[in-house]
Amino acid sequence: MVSRVIPVDPFDLVLFGATGDLARRKILPSLFHRFQIAQFSPQSRIIGTSRSKLDKSGFQAFVAEAIREFGQEGETGEEDIAAFVQLLDYVPVDAKDDTGWLALKSHLRADVIRVFYLSVGPSLFPEIASRLSSCNIATPESRIVLEKPFGHDLGSAQALNGALRDHFDESQIYRIDHYLGKETVQNLMALRFANSLFEPLWNSTHIDHVQITVAESIGVAGRGEYYDRSGAMRDMVQNHLMQLLCLTAMEPPSRFTSNAVRDEKVKVIEALETVAQGDLARGQYRATPGSAVADSYLDHAGDPNSRTESFIAMKVQVANWRWAGTPFYLRTGKCLRARESEIAVYFRDPPHNIFEGADGVHGNVLVIRLQPDEGITLRTTIKDPGPGGMRLTGANLDMTFADSLPEAGRPQDAYERLIMDVIRGNQTLFMRGDEVEAAWAWADPIIDGWSQSGDAPQPYDRGGSGPEDSLLLMHRDNRRWRTIGA
Repeated sequence: MVSRVIPVDPFDLVLFGATGDLARRKILPSLFHRFQIAQFSPQSRIIGTSRSKLDKSGFQAFVAEAIREFGQEGETGEEDIAAFVQLLDYVPVDAKDDTGWLALKSHLRADVIRVFYLSVGPSLFPEIASRLSSCNIATPESRIVLEKPFGHDLGSAQALNGALRDHFDESQIYRIDHYLGKETVQNLMALRFANSLFEPLWNSTHIDHVQITVAESIGVAGRGEYYDRSGAMRDMVQNHLMQLLCLTAMEPPSRFTSNAVRDEKVKVIEALETVAQGDLARGQYRATPGSAVADSYLDHAGDPNSRTESFIAMKVQVANWRWAGTPFYLRTGKCLRARESEIAVYFRDPPHNIFEGADGVHGNVLVIRLQPDEGITLRTTIKDPGPGGMRLTGANLDMTFADSLPEAGRPQDAYERLIMDVIRGNQTLFMRGDEVEAAWAWADPIIDGWSQSGDAPQPYDRGGSGPEDSLLLMHRDNRRWRTIGA
């Protein structure tokens, strides 16, 4: 049964960086799909702004073409596009000077929700926030949405948070991490806290270890110089993987409210032990010998001697009663065998094997898949069908959402859900300022450690599973990574 769509209250959404790549590929198509299912009230409007000297009709044509190119296949009918672009307006604004701000103010209404979406580089966040305040464009009820990165280290994150709080209350600030908008990430909370089957077992007594993998098959071509200033640790671990770890490890919140959930996430980050350099592996992809694909990370980095990692794996310990003795293994990288994101929870082996001579009595594995096919599977041990004694084998209890819930329709893009949550004023799936700072406080000593050592990342072949040191990280604990792309 398809859930009933409840329209949101009328809004004016001002999209800074409206002609940029993120807006074109993600934000504008996501808004269009929400409009298609009648989630917008008729009075809602989207006002694009950037330095580009477009007019209203030019912006409407730009958005229409973006939807045709990046919208969901089969859902980009010209009639719907024509109706959607009637909600659009455009005002040229230069974030670094006075150009356009008063014109923007004149386009906004006083009796609707105001959302300011900053799809721009983080260096512009403080300037735009200041202008919105000094020009009396932002109201106490307005909401401001920010894309990562939220700083480069703890000091810059604190400075950014301070600059934002000079003009906006924390309750108005929405730091967006699109991983938190994925259906399966939210289903992780439902799985844990709405089912008595799992939560009593969700601790170190019953769980041997947890693997969190975010693998990408593409490299850094086209954004190499930017990526080289961050690397996998800053680009992925400090935010995306940290969020997945927090939702997996956090205590049950007292209620499902934004601050209650985020309070528990902060407690997890504060309980993380510093990762020793011997408990991590860093890698940098290289051209695969004999392959037609000849480019390496260094071909795009801008620095032929770069020591920035395109892959990182680490063993993380959560120092609290629930997780003492149960490690979390994190890994992420570019140019790996397949595009895949998942959380794999390995339960401990049964304490005693009553099946004499039977192999395969192992702990269950719960796998929460984020991409490419969202769903949940539970690996169980069963009797191998047929005669011949008690032979054991493994079987999956599979809940791939597209198969088990076909009536729900296509899955929402993460941006669709998160933007609607901004309109509703629901901050549950957004990062709070103290959460960002706690994550940097944990990450900074790890980065400083390898920077001081001067160790170069280990090379690894494109299309593989990462550097050899990553495998050794698991093997020495008598464990193995799940195979990427299996």
